[in-house]
Amino acid sequence: MSGLPPEVAATLRARLALSQERGAIGPAGLDFHLAHAAAFAVIAGELKASIRRFVDLGSGGGLPGLVVAALLLGAHGVLLDGRVERARLLEEHVGALGWQERIEVVALRAEEAGRGPLRGAADLVVARGFAPPAVTAECAAPLLGVGGILVVSEPPESAPARRRWDDDVLRTLGLERRAVPETGWSFAAFCQVQNVPGRYPRRTGIPAKRPLF
Repeated sequence: MSGLPPEVAATLRARLALSQERGAIGPAGLDFHLAHAAAFAVIAGELKASIRRFVDLGSGGGLPGLVVAALLLGAHGVLLDGRVERARLLEEHVGALGWQERIEVVALRAEEAGRGPLRGAADLVVARGFAPPAVTAECAAPLLGVGGILVVSEPPESAPARRRWDDDVLRTLGLERRAVPETGWSFAAFCQVQNVPGRYPRRTGIPAKRPLF
């Protein structure tokens, strides 16, 4: 990845290759995955001047969170995943990269994290393949402080974002749509313009079982 010290880029690539070997990252080439993950940081930087803390929602094998961490060097990050085995792998990656002081791995379901100490703590939430739009919005919004940004990857051949995301429900969650800078990839972006009502997120599993839209 351009702009990174060669040793950091090499270690990052090796760790993501390990994730791929263990089935935590899809089969596309690593260059594809790295470029796509880097676009999250590009969009976030265009939409928000200062990012002190970010959360990677459902980090899995470390995408996009590890790449975002590499590009936003001044930010502290949380790699959030409810699967213990994935969290252990992420901890190995963070240790190999020497990022223990600024990157934390949290093994919690997103609904639990949004009702706990991570609530309202992030300037940026990124989500890559986490869940359908309604679930992603309900789980991400409580993690954001007012003024924070949510950046979500979209399927390349999906319906237009305006049809996948319900603006009325987004407003209920305190989110407003933002125009996405051109990156060559499909993304949606939102700003947290007010605090999330205390009833969100609902209990674990309910957002997926009874989506808001």
